[in-house]
Amino acid sequence: MQRRAAAIYVALFIVIGAASYSLIATAQTPEVEFQNPEYELTAGDELQVGDRTYTVSSASDGSGELSYTVESAEYTAVWENDSTVTYDGEEWRVLVEGGEDPSAFTLEEEINETAILQEDPDASEETVEQDGERYVVINGSELVAADEYFPEPQTRTYAEGDSIEYEGNTSTVDSVTTSEVTLAWTAPRTNAVSVSGGANVTLNGETYFAHFADDSTLQLTQNFERYNAQTDDIDRFNTYKNGLWGVSIVSFLTAVFMIGFAYLPSRY
Repeated sequence: MQRRAAAIYVALFIVIGAASYSLIATAQTPEVEFQNPEYELTAGDELQVGDRTYTVSSASDGSGELSYTVESAEYTAVWENDSTVTYDGEEWRVLVEGGEDPSAFTLEEEINETAILQEDPDASEETVEQDGERYVVINGSELVAADEYFPEPQTRTYAEGDSIEYEGNTSTVDSVTTSEVTLAWTAPRTNAVSVSGGANVTLNGETYFAHFADDSTLQLTQNFERYNAQTDDIDRFNTYKNGLWGVSIVSFLTAVFMIGFAYLPSRY
């Protein structure tokens, strides 16, 4: 009688566990999806947000990058006083004029003495110093003062507000201080905006939710209510699914224990 009752309960718990597991196996996990997003894009596509045009540089594996160009972006370059800079394809030394409030500076050509000596077959490869003066040795014995041998360096002087060609741009001497010179100019600049699936992204002041419909399709939408509702559905589904797993596990374990208890030897 004991084993018969146990068999009935075991069958009941197995049916309950199997039913719970079948619900888990057949249930479809809800996913976030947008039927009519404001933008649906792949790599190479363009989108217009206000007066700014963005290009999808990349879109894959749940992340991507958008780029846009500012046609008149501001650039600056700083030249420190008494430093060497590359200008007009040559090396120059920056020399700020004296005084507490300078307004001009001079570029002094850096003479490549080594190259000049190497090109002269009659000159030694290095200068020599005698009595505090530098000399170039010509034909192994003749000494020529370095100041006389090497050419006079070129100089170019600029003041605040002057125009100067720098790296292909017409720049302006924006400011001159005792320690540095600042150049300023405008030119196009390409900026990048990173996009991650499941996160917000701001484009030209507008905030969008980014979602990847598949590995290469980026969707941008401002329907945040739709996203929140879907994530709530997913959370509820996972809660129910975890509960059903609990029912299945407890039911099968109970059935196993009841079988074991039913076959315990009787004390009477």
